[in-house]
Amino acid sequence: MSNDLFQNLRNYCLTPALAGFEDQMIKAMVRDLRPYVDSLNIDVLGNVITKIDGKDPKSKSIMVFAHMDSLGLIVKGIAQDGFIKLERVGGVPERILAGAKVVLQPSTGDLISGVIGIVSHHLTPPEDKYIVKPISELYVDIGATNIQEVQSLGIKIGTPVLYQPSYENLQNGRIAATSLDDRGGCAILVELAKVLSAKKPNSNVFLVATVQEEFNLRGAMVAAQQIMPDAAISLDLVAATDTPDINNGASVRVGMGPVLGTYSFHGRGTLNGLIPHPGMVKLVEDSAQRKKINLQRHATVGLLTDASYVQLVGKGVACVDLAWPTRYTHSGVEVSSLQDLEDLSHLVADVVYSFSDNTIDSRFQD
Repeated sequence: MSNDLFQNLRNYCLTPALAGFEDQMIKAMVRDLRPYVDSLNIDVLGNVITKIDGKDPKSKSIMVFAHMDSLGLIVKGIAQDGFIKLERVGGVPERILAGAKVVLQPSTGDLISGVIGIVSHHLTPPEDKYIVKPISELYVDIGATNIQEVQSLGIKIGTPVLYQPSYENLQNGRIAATSLDDRGGCAILVELAKVLSAKKPNSNVFLVATVQEEFNLRGAMVAAQQIMPDAAISLDLVAATDTPDINNGASVRVGMGPVLGTYSFHGRGTLNGLIPHPGMVKLVEDSAQRKKINLQRHATVGLLTDASYVQLVGKGVACVDLAWPTRYTHSGVEVSSLQDLEDLSHLVADVVYSFSDNTIDSRFQD
């Protein structure tokens, strides 16, 4: 594995960056992308937009993006006795929160450790033992004894609350880490920038680290409105289905290679999703075959990436989702294979080098 890819991944997983509060990840991505790109700017929302000039400036452009933010919680209120009430930011599963270790990130920048309270097992009546507490009943205990102590630490309504950052090596080249969604994609962006700077692609390539995906999936759309790319690739994880508690055929397995999204649909609220452009699908499949990379596929309801909105920018953008399989998504510790991430990095580079005007024009030819 590339040492840079590995080290960047670890650094990013340990960097707190709740949706809307991505400042530390913005600084990290600017630092790591700047040496390899021809231009870099940060828009008003915080998207880091970079460009690598292609050999043919008149050719169609392609945007590759990954989001910097993570889901989490936010301070909703502070009780007189020092306990802190919460609200969710993004798709946080309430069933894993009780007893979880968290950090609060006041504007001072100092992380404050805390734990989400849970009624002691010895005091829990039998009828409550299998009940998931809603977010409205949860609270953070930082050890404070009154509201003044909490406020003296800079904690106030609106302060970010995140899973305690962690990164651990497991067996067989697998890792357990916080916010692999989507720090893995961010690490691949930097690796891709390094590769493309050494050997220029034919087309103009925009590498974008985006904001607020976990909140409303619109940060990448704002970046795309400025770039107006012809095609785009979203880099994000996809939920693996290879654990004993999931009975749907184990179609996506950790350690079996990157994943091509063939269909996604949220099915709730947004009523949005992505059916990828057929030219982009063929491009990915051809690259995987050429690089001898095992390519998995998924078609999933209940999953969404911000490519769903990027595709609607301007006159339309030819989009495709590329992912790596991950277990325990949206929990405090997600599990992925480093080999899958490395293979995805090689695959994306080949896709970008192979991209041409014909890639997305082919469906219109007689």
